[in-house]
Amino acid sequence: MAGNRHVFLIRGEGYIPRPFRAGLLIFLPLVLFSCATRNVVHEPALYRTERVPSITGEGSIPFHETETHFRESYLTIVAAGDNLFHDVMIRDGEEGNFEPIYREIQPLVQAADIAFINQETLLAGKDYDFSGYPRFNSPQKIGRAIAAAGFNVINHATNHIMDKGEKAITATLDFWDTINRITVLGIHRSEEERSFPVLIVKNNITIGFLGYTYGTNGIPVPREKPFLVSLINTEIMEKEIDALRPLCDFLVVSMHWGDEYNHNPVKEQENFAAFLAEHRVDLVIGHHPHVLQSIEYILRPDGRFMLCFYSLGNLVSAQTQNPTLLGALAYIRIKKTGPAPGGKEPDGIIFMDAGAIPIVTHYEKDFTEFKVYPLYDYSDELLDKHWKNQGKKELTMDYLSNLSAAYLKDKEILFNPFKILTAILPVP
Repeated sequence: MAGNRHVFLIRGEGYIPRPFRAGLLIFLPLVLFSCATRNVVHEPALYRTERVPSITGEGSIPFHETETHFRESYLTIVAAGDNLFHDVMIRDGEEGNFEPIYREIQPLVQAADIAFINQETLLAGKDYDFSGYPRFNSPQKIGRAIAAAGFNVINHATNHIMDKGEKAITATLDFWDTINRITVLGIHRSEEERSFPVLIVKNNITIGFLGYTYGTNGIPVPREKPFLVSLINTEIMEKEIDALRPLCDFLVVSMHWGDEYNHNPVKEQENFAAFLAEHRVDLVIGHHPHVLQSIEYILRPDGRFMLCFYSLGNLVSAQTQNPTLLGALAYIRIKKTGPAPGGKEPDGIIFMDAGAIPIVTHYEKDFTEFKVYPLYDYSDELLDKHWKNQGKKELTMDYLSNLSAAYLKDKEILFNPFKILTAILPVP
């Protein structure tokens, strides 16, 4: 399956065949870059052949660009935090039904142009034994469930990615190869794979992606295969970010960082955020602490702003501490502007809307009926059924609302923003 990972294109509903990669590699040098699945996505239209420059400038990647006259373009991104499956959640293995978990947030996820999720655990298959804490491997049916829910950008650069060893990472990549239109971040089979830029083109906007993790829980990445996992290393990150920046309109970096169960970003997170802003990153999606942290606009040296979600908390888990039961879906809407009359001003990306929709992890007696709800759709009736409230009431709507307000502050969204958009979006 190693030969199946490549830059591929989507033309409306059709794909350039995967064997295309074999011919493509003849023309490309091996270069340092990041991320696994290489998707370049276009909307149906008339196409002309263009070439994406290689990172070294010595070669190029052919792809097709839409032939259109410029008009203002809009794009929405939804991002979720830790998709973390403990033993009690995977008792039925591949026979489990995981799609209902995401049903209540599916309208939000499917409405977005880009839907990111931090897949905390391996999806290596039954050959590596399904397990929870401390060394996780989850049923691949979970991957199919999150794809069905609408997630299309999957981060695997987490502290648990080495839990079952190198071959389990390859097995996870092999699994994602079986699902169309999925982009995987942060893990790679080879230096060659890592060298290809991750670009998605949607609505005339080119989005670049990178993903990194602080470490792998003391399980070392093989010394002879440093490409396997994208670790936080500013020297390497600088090269990768600076190489990707000219290729995209909007640059997203996923960061697995921070201290678990700490609502406040630590100094190290702040220092890395400053580093990312210095290198003109547009959006940082943070995860790992399993609880909410703040959202911040950080001024870049070029006068633009980088938006940083320090931690989105959990999407779903079987953790029992009250703060871990409230996470958030990041919501971002951007606009690409054209040049002013006479072409005197450059094109640019503007943040139109940004915030976070608080979400609740719900589960009931005996750790059953797992489901994620937007806080605005959650109720006292559901709370009465929550496992935390069996016997005594430990979780209340006031607690959830106050926790959300404390950390999301003026970025809190307590409604479905896509319903608002249908009323205000300009007619093409």
